[in-house]
Amino acid sequence: MGRAVSLARSLLPFLVALPFLWALQRWSPPYPTLVLRYVGINIVLAVSLNVVNGFTGQFSLGHAGFMSVGAYATAKTMLALADVQLAFLPEPASDAVLFGFALLVGMAAASVAGLLVGLPSLRLRGDYLAIVTLGFGEIIRSVIQATPPAFLGASLGLSGLPLRTTLIWVGLGAVAVVVMARRLALSTQGRALFAIREDEVAAEAMGVDTTGYKVRAFVISAAFAGLAGGLIAHSVGAIEPTSFDFKRSMEAVVMVVLGGLGSITGSVVAATVLTVGLELLREFQDYRMVAYALMLVVLMLARPQGLFGTAELWDLWRRKRPAASAASAGPPGGAA
Repeated sequence: MGRAVSLARSLLPFLVALPFLWALQRWSPPYPTLVLRYVGINIVLAVSLNVVNGFTGQFSLGHAGFMSVGAYATAKTMLALADVQLAFLPEPASDAVLFGFALLVGMAAASVAGLLVGLPSLRLRGDYLAIVTLGFGEIIRSVIQATPPAFLGASLGLSGLPLRTTLIWVGLGAVAVVVMARRLALSTQGRALFAIREDEVAAEAMGVDTTGYKVRAFVISAAFAGLAGGLIAHSVGAIEPTSFDFKRSMEAVVMVVLGGLGSITGSVVAATVLTVGLELLREFQDYRMVAYALMLVVLMLARPQGLFGTAELWDLWRRKRPAASAASAGPPGGAA
């Protein structure tokens, strides 16, 4: 019974979001729809990175590397399935099933990459881990550029990808990553991750397998970064190694730090604000790294914990409800 209730709570956000996303996809103009797609992709990227940087207290700079693994794995899967048609389904449903399968392949490939990187590197801490993850992202980019053009396109990348990413796919991906992060935060594993974040030495002394929990968080985070990569690859129809460079990793880090390390809704709000803001200031995007740096400096001086800190919007709502209930109950004892 408890598992059924838990499953229903996990599926409820998808059931609520699906008709809303369908309506937006159907009636929203093309340009706002495009911006919303990028907002959703950045939400997936920021919330997934928050699992490592916020929940666990580590500092990863290689998120774009996992994103590239997922993008290329999804793209190669879709190219391999280009002539496949599921006979027992209508063509739109067949395309959706095949694209969902390709996204799962991309997530699996990115999670394997996260495991391979996490096992040897997550015994490190602080700056050392940041350097290792940064090096991983550069290695992935260099390996892709050095592959034969017939395989991954080398420095030219892959083009001619089917445009399967819609607002519905992106919205469901954003809902999935938020639900995952929320359930993880409320689970036993989440409490272990928070203990590692607060004091890793004390957590290890209390019997927490710090390396094991960090590797799991790293794998989960990498899988959803791969999902973001697969979505963006089939949104623009082409990918190249330079699309997933250090700048992309820094974008995700800025979103997480701006929203608040450990805050899921903070990452959502920060990803939305930064994506829309950059779109409004498209003429000045050549200077966005300077803008990011200045934003981080100002934020660290004015509010080091980020916009939300570790708080969530739903926690604020819960705090207001008891206060409102107490106010409506009147003075103790009631009126005589």
